[in-house]
Amino acid sequence: MVSTLPVIESGTNTSPRTNLWWRVLAGAPPLLFLAVFFAWPVAAILLRGLRPDGEWNLSAFGEVFADPTIRRVLWFTIWESIASTILCVLVALPGAALFARYRFRGKRLLWSALLVPFVLPTVVVAVSLLGVIGSGGFTGVNLSGTVWAILIAHVFFNYAVVVRTVGSTWSTIDPRLEESGRALGARPWRVFAEVTWPLIRSSVAAASSIVFLFSFTSFGIVLILGGISHRTLEVEIYDQTAKFLQLDIAAVLALLQLLVVVIILVWFGRSQRRRAVLFDQRSATETEKPAETPRQRWFIRSNLLFMSLLFGTPLVVLVVRSFSTPEGWGFGFYRALTNSRRGSTSFVPPVDAIGNSLMFASIATAIALVLGLCAAWAIVGDGSAHSDSRFSRWTDTALMIPLGTSAVTVGFGFLIVFDEPPLNLRSSLWLIPIAHAVVALPFVVRLLVPALRSIDPRLREAAATLGASPRRVWWSVEVPIVGRALAAAAGFAFAVSLGEFGATAFLARPDRPTMPIAIYRALGRPGEYNFGQAMAMSTILMLLTVVVMLVIDRFRPASVSEF
Repeated sequence: MVSTLPVIESGTNTSPRTNLWWRVLAGAPPLLFLAVFFAWPVAAILLRGLRPDGEWNLSAFGEVFADPTIRRVLWFTIWESIASTILCVLVALPGAALFARYRFRGKRLLWSALLVPFVLPTVVVAVSLLGVIGSGGFTGVNLSGTVWAILIAHVFFNYAVVVRTVGSTWSTIDPRLEESGRALGARPWRVFAEVTWPLIRSSVAAASSIVFLFSFTSFGIVLILGGISHRTLEVEIYDQTAKFLQLDIAAVLALLQLLVVVIILVWFGRSQRRRAVLFDQRSATETEKPAETPRQRWFIRSNLLFMSLLFGTPLVVLVVRSFSTPEGWGFGFYRALTNSRRGSTSFVPPVDAIGNSLMFASIATAIALVLGLCAAWAIVGDGSAHSDSRFSRWTDTALMIPLGTSAVTVGFGFLIVFDEPPLNLRSSLWLIPIAHAVVALPFVVRLLVPALRSIDPRLREAAATLGASPRRVWWSVEVPIVGRALAAAAGFAFAVSLGEFGATAFLARPDRPTMPIAIYRALGRPGEYNFGQAMAMSTILMLLTVVVMLVIDRFRPASVSEF
């Protein structure tokens, strides 16, 4: 007994002060990364807009708030984002239940394919949706220029966020808890409300925050589908910057956007912490089952039909257009990807963009995962009562801010800050992966934090009692348990990097385009063959995303209980 006491005392280290010290060390790298590669560029572009001649130009604030057009833009941005979030959650929850509870043919493939709409460039998806619900769409229903077109497009993009985030948590809940409620005579809706909902509402809040922020900063969708009557802050920032060169007005709008984002993130963060519930996690093999009753088979078929209509129709239009050449059906558009633009030496063959995107996405994913793990542990700590500190709340909020920042602002900021000493990265291959990692980091943190919060603190205490240091507890206990969430985070980070367009449009070199940049260049040139090349490259990007997600899903841990 005497010989074990020193080990216990030296290994526990669970006092609030010691725990906070380790969390500060873990949170320092991601916070420093965002300070250099996010806060600095954004501050630079804001200062250039508000201090063009070295003196503060505060009159722009009065112009913005006195303009009724901008007030309408702000109001529309807020209510459209709330409506998109509510609609997406309501529509996607049955899909999350489908993947969490049932085993059916093609499940793994469909799980990976859900991310395809999420990573496609907004311009391409908007054009594809116009072929379905636009003036020339084959359905005969013209929703172009209406808010319904925007809401449908946001559900199209963000459906996977809710299904994969909530479905991953739902799949670890012991189904016997729900079966016990039904055995006692409770109706299905009451079982869901009193048994299932308390266990998944933390992940629902996490997914809702991502959906809201993406809807709040929506650019390409609103620009193409919303028409002149529906505009968001992101579109207004772009117009004031690129069209009117009013950097002071754009800076005020960017600050306003940041303020709203911070308020929403603080609210979501507090909501998530209040609703987090610890529970005994199960593996997917224990919780999923084949359909046994007619009602269950109807549930599976109706969900699959809905997904087919929502995703299949626009994507089929995309694929069909990629093979429909002026000479007839064939691979003419795909062969054209191997040729550079005639009469220009600044463009490389579009096919080179595939290798560039894979390289940039790999680097960005590695950076985001390392920093995301550190950030998630800094936010959650050891799961004890004293872990919910002010440091945790502010770190969580700071790491989410990039999700709600204008890509136009970030892109211009990178050009201003990193085009001169002390960090001249303009010609470096690292510039784009770093920008992609800034965008992907909030996704990684949002997926890892609920997983870490679901770990029973007694597991950490047992490891510490056996002499493990906090760093050893983190690496040997927490990381293996959250392996599934880590794999999902890697998939999201890679997918986000593949489809990132806003910041890359300002940073990509002519000789090193990414796939979205190559698509945008093709769409910007007149001619049917250029449009067909854009459709062909979009199809390749779609197939590439499915392959990447299949590989990640195959190598993820089979279950949480194995560790």
